[in-house]
Amino acid sequence: MFHTRRGRRGGIRAKAVTLATVLATAAGALALTPQSASAAPNYSGDPVQYWNNVLLGAIRTAGGPPGPLSRAAAEMNAAIYDAESSYQLKFHTMTSDPYLQAVNYAGWAEGPGEEERVIGRTAYNILLKLFPGQTTYLDNKFTERFGTKPTDFDILDVTVVNTMVTNMWNFRTADGSADQTVYTPDDKPGAWRPTSYPDLPDASCAQGGQAANPEWGKVKPWALTSGSQFRPATPGQYASYENLLASPAYAEQVAKVRGLGAANSTTRTTDQTAAAWFWANDANGTYKPPGQLLDITARVARDRGLTPYQNARLFALVSVAMADAAIAEWDVKFQTPIDLWRPVSAIREGLGDTGWKPLSGSTPCFPAWASGHSAFGAAWAGIMRQYFKSDNITFTASTDDPKSPVKNRTFSSFSQAAREDADSRVWLGVHYPWDASDGLTLGDAVATWVFTHKMKAAGS
Repeated sequence: MFHTRRGRRGGIRAKAVTLATVLATAAGALALTPQSASAAPNYSGDPVQYWNNVLLGAIRTAGGPPGPLSRAAAEMNAAIYDAESSYQLKFHTMTSDPYLQAVNYAGWAEGPGEEERVIGRTAYNILLKLFPGQTTYLDNKFTERFGTKPTDFDILDVTVVNTMVTNMWNFRTADGSADQTVYTPDDKPGAWRPTSYPDLPDASCAQGGQAANPEWGKVKPWALTSGSQFRPATPGQYASYENLLASPAYAEQVAKVRGLGAANSTTRTTDQTAAAWFWANDANGTYKPPGQLLDITARVARDRGLTPYQNARLFALVSVAMADAAIAEWDVKFQTPIDLWRPVSAIREGLGDTGWKPLSGSTPCFPAWASGHSAFGAAWAGIMRQYFKSDNITFTASTDDPKSPVKNRTFSSFSQAAREDADSRVWLGVHYPWDASDGLTLGDAVATWVFTHKMKAAGS
């Protein structure tokens, strides 16, 4: 558990020697490092929110499937939280457990802008490792905030920041996220296959080997004991594709998405169509599903007037829950007996309705069961509900999907937003209703586990 009091941790002489060593190191580095002209820092707004907005910009440029993006968010926000925890341990009161470690770093007194510097320099260095091709963008965002170059010397790099960055980087090294094993489809009716068709061309999903991150369910979790810890029963209960396709439940699922998710649907309402596009954010150039939920987190946090320390913990909890939700979801998609084909395949190849088109026009390149959007939304909602000790908080959410007819939607609870996010995948024509339901159940279980096992507040 954390400590709210700082012991002497050694005699005065030992502390003096340690500080002397740090200052000597700093002096040497300062002498070797050219110093640039500095502008006044612009510490406008919360630093945790600032760097999460920088992350969203990096995600828009990087693109790709949601698993690696959720991992990046967890890596940055957990490191920020540990850095902020170290700052609180040193100069204020640490009221919740760190994620990995908080250090009582060297220093006699709090320096100018120290909280900003601890958070910002940690975030920048993590992002630079995660997105090495975006150095110019990240450097510009650093200078925009601090008025200096990120390469300019700062004593906090020596005393605390480098430790936070190294801790996090080492923790995620060899976590399985680099596994590039190519997927081989089961090649049976009901089994996932590429979703590119002559009238619905998709070069990114024209071959089975293009399935996105088939081994992601084996990635080392951030809080869970394994990716399969909360695996829902539904995929395994049929045991085979033949049993699944012969079941009345499957026929009902296909019928529902065939009607509600068709591009020319006569049963989907105008509001459902708007919601389908509002929650999509599948295309590269958007902030993707994890980014949208981080953006909503920022909006709610601003409305509630959270401090940087409160924000650091909230964003870390949300990000870790979404990262584990992605791992758990990909376990369901690829590590269970049923790698379920998408509705476009079920309807065109299973039912022979070759003219059917989903509202989306294209389909994510991985199995349907269960819905990643649903798991992300439920993991997010579960953390928000437990963090704020209430589900019934009204907020306005935004989207950056270019096809969305509306920019904002208002919700009266976190659960309401998560439920609509899940249902939107059926309305978009890319998921079955049970994908949404199982994803919600899975994401909620992940959130509760994360909240009760990591970064716990005092007295919890």
